[in-house]
This record gives sequence, structure tokens and C-alpha cells, in this order.
Amino acid sequence: MGLAALLRRTDFRLLFAGQALSMFGDSALLLVLAIWVKELTGSNGAAGLTLVFVALPSLIGPLGGWVVDHVRRRPFLVVTNLCSALSVLPLLAVRSREHVWVIYAVATLFGTLLVLHLAALNALLKTMLPESALGEANAVLQTVKEALRLVAPLTGAALYALVGGAGVALLDGLTFVGAAIALGALSVDEPVRTVRRQSIRGELAAGLRFLWRARPLLHVTVALALALLVVGIAESVVFAIVEWLRRPPEFVGVVVAVQGVGAVLGGFAATRLIRTAGEVRTVIVGLATFSVGAVVMIAIWLPVVVIGIMLAGFGLPLVLVGFITSLQRSTSGALIGRVTTAAYLVIGIPQTISVALGALLVSMLDYRLLLGVMAGGTLLAVVYLVLTSRGEPSRPDAVSLAAAGTVPGAMSASRAMGWALPPTPSPDDEPPATGSPAELGPDVGDARVRQR
Repeated sequence: MGLAALLRRTDFRLLFAGQALSMFGDSALLLVLAIWVKELTGSNGAAGLTLVFVALPSLIGPLGGWVVDHVRRRPFLVVTNLCSALSVLPLLAVRSREHVWVIYAVATLFGTLLVLHLAALNALLKTMLPESALGEANAVLQTVKEALRLVAPLTGAALYALVGGAGVALLDGLTFVGAAIALGALSVDEPVRTVRRQSIRGELAAGLRFLWRARPLLHVTVALALALLVVGIAESVVFAIVEWLRRPPEFVGVVVAVQGVGAVLGGFAATRLIRTAGEVRTVIVGLATFSVGAVVMIAIWLPVVVIGIMLAGFGLPLVLVGFITSLQRSTSGALIGRVTTAAYLVIGIPQTISVALGALLVSMLDYRLLLGVMAGGTLLAVVYLVLTSRGEPSRPDAVSLAAAGTVPGAMSASRAMGWALPPTPSPDDEPPATGSPAELGPDVGDARVRQR
């Protein structure tokens, strides 16, 4: 399905409108929370710590994925947006440094809702659209998200300078209400899911078990985790860059907008790359571009730093669109909530660690050294993904996969790797090992689930 055909669909346009409003609120709020803490405390580390609290809820992601897989996704997204609108109201009480804990509490609650929202959105897209349209849909949404980085951070920072954090909180609350209204008007035929009952522990672990067996999705997730182990440092480094420029904290909005210019271009490129090169190679190109951008940002001449920020911005949507599309195409609808949150758990732990380390190290080390660490870490992720994807067919045929016994269930992962694995998953969370192409599902390109 082409982009024009996708945008002609009424259901996608409504989802698009809801997501645009929701993402505007996300972009404005996350930046303003960090700026607010920076102004109240004067600490780059304390500002970066805000993003740690946003990332922490990913550690309980499997529980959220279990919830998403047991409910209808459209009304669930309506509820998460309404809850997001309510979650910002405590910010109206923030007046001084003593109230920084309120900002951190709101950041944690907001991060929890974000984990639930992402899992439900992935599941809803898979229900709404054919497999062939998922890449385009993800690229469109990611491009809009990055385009909003040109507007939302600047708008949020400007509003913060004019009316303070309370005014921004009210604006964000209205955007989440608008998103809930748009999603409420969406009509989606969500089939009733019959979930085989097993122990709560078994259901919560189902996403991790599936992720362990699936490749190249597993390799993409591990590569992204390696990259995020250093990329999270950027959340604090950006404040150090603004200090070096001798600008007020609100100027972070300008830096984020510059990154957004590159990200918009990357979002447009993602669709073509996925179509021609597949998800894995798209992720490789994105990680490599980000690494180059981090190196360029080490320069002491402002125009070169700007180029580096744009390159880093260009690489991020390639990574995210490739990762999300690989995840959606690899996973059955009944399990996608738990697989999504399992994947975000795997990448969320190193991200949380790196954001926390960045908040600590930015006051101890020169930010250019931290940029070098970011470049080296993402380059290591590139090398890992290149090596693990070597020899993998980019577009495997479903029939040949079944014949070769490489679809899930055809062989034991522990026998192939010589490692112990968690208990064997129930039949509900793995597709059949044999059958016709129709039973096996459509070609999913790089993301075809294969037994490890």
C-alpha cells in the first residue's frame, strides 16, 4: 500500500490526528519538565534525571503488555490519553525547588502511560492495516513526531518563558483530550481475542520468550539496547551544549528543533529504505548515521555542531521505524502487546542506566568526551548487527522457511545455542511450524520470525 492510499483511509486519518495531538503534548511536556527542573535547581544532572523517571516504568512493561493483550486497543488508547491529561494537573502546584519531587512524580506517571500507549498503538496498527502498509504507517507517524519537534519544543519553551510551567501543563492537558476525542471517533473492527489461560507468571513471560526465539527481531532489539546504553547520555549533554553556547535553559528547545529538521528528513527516507533494504539494514544505516553525528558534534565551531545534531536527528527515525516495523511484522496480534513491552523492557533498562549515568557524569566530565562515548557505543551496535545479520536472507519466502524448519517451533532454541531457556511457551504464543503460505502468514521481510 502506497502512502497516498494509506492517507485516503478514514481510520488512519483519525488515528493520525489523534497521534499528532498526543505527540505534540509529549514533545512539549518532556522538554519543559527538564527545563523546569534545570531552572529550579540550576543542575544539568537534575534536569537529565527527569528523563530517568520517564524511562523507569519500562521496567514493569511486561505487566502493561499483559493488560494491552487482554483489552480492546482503541478504547484503551482513549483512556490512556485522558489519564495523561489528568496526570499533568499536579504540576499546577509547583512553585519552588522544594516541589521538584512533584515534577519527578508526574514524569514517572507520564512514562507509565507512555509504555501502555506505545504497546496499544502497535497492536491497533496491526489490527487496522495490512502487513504491507505497516512500514509506511510507522514512517508517517515517526515523521510527524519528528516534525513536531520543530514546533512543540519551541512552543513549549516559549510558553514556559511567558507563562511558566503551569501554562504548558494546561496546554498539554488539552492536547491529550483532543487526542482522546479523535481516537473515540475511530471505528475499528477488533476481533474478540481468545487468550489461553495460564499462570500469570507464564503470561507475563510470554513476550520475553517470543522475543528470545525471534530473529532478526532479537538482534535488532539487542543492537538498539547496546546503542541506548550510551545514547541516553544525550539527555544531559544537550544542557551542557547549551551552557557552552552561553544560552538560557529554554534554548534547549532550539537545539531539539535543529535535531528535528534532520529527523523529518530521516522519517521520509525510512519508508524507501525499508521497502528496498528491509528493516535490519534500515536500523544499521540509522545507527551509523547517529554515530557520525555524535563525532561531528565534538567540534568547537557552531555550524559544524549544528550539522552533527542534524545527522544524529536523521539517524534516529531510521532506527525507530525499522525496529517498530520489525516488531509488528514478527508478532501475532494476540501477543503483540506483551512482545512490545518485552522489547521496550530490554531496551529500557540500558536507556535508564545511560540517562542516569549522563546526569551524573555531565557535571564531572567534558561533554565532548561523553559525545565520544556515544559515538563509540552506537558504532559497536552497528558492528553487532552487521555480524549477526550476515548471511540472513533479506526477504525469506514463507514456504521455504517452513521447509527449512526455520519458523518457530521447528527446532529447539536451547539445542541450537547450547543455552538453557525459560519454559517452552504455550501454543498460543507461537505460530504453526508447518502449513500453507496462507497459514504461515504474509512475507514480512527482514522481520520474519525464525527459530534461533
